[in-house]
Amino acid sequence: MYKIRIILDTQEDVIRTILVKDRITLEELHFSIAKSFGFDATEMASFYLTDDEWNQGEEIPLFNMSDDPVSLAMNTCILNEALPNIADKLIYVYDFLKMWAFYVEVVEISSETSAELPKTILTVGSIPDEAPEKEFVAEDLGDDPNEDFNDGFESLDDFDFDNY
Repeated sequence: MYKIRIILDTQEDVIRTILVKDRITLEELHFSIAKSFGFDATEMASFYLTDDEWNQGEEIPLFNMSDDPVSLAMNTCILNEALPNIADKLIYVYDFLKMWAFYVEVVEISSETSAELPKTILTVGSIPDEAPEKEFVAEDLGDDPNEDFNDGFESLDDFDFDNY
């Protein structure tokens, strides 16, 4: 049995701790997380592998949409294989239009079992009415962001398109 803590990426503390079986798929974990936060799990979602510093890595989508039949998808990834150790982490994004982002971490692994799983055992805070806005910070390119780009290129205003 896995004890998993899920934290919503927001200013206020919004946390859920759930218990799940160790051999479920990440798709089943997705449904458990969505339910614990009051979502109906009908929106697209993805997990992302991450390191200890929460740097986002490879995507594990809800469905395999690539041409490669062996690409990662939630229904083919087993929880205890994807997260074999205590303190293993994933980033979970639910509803790509609203971008609800969560930090998922394995808190405890035990050999105990229960017929009542999955189960939410801790609820802290309420989910806001709207997903928190994400701020994406770009590198500062100085006063003229096109300065480096324009070097060595002709101006399109000087180009004669009638020849083509």
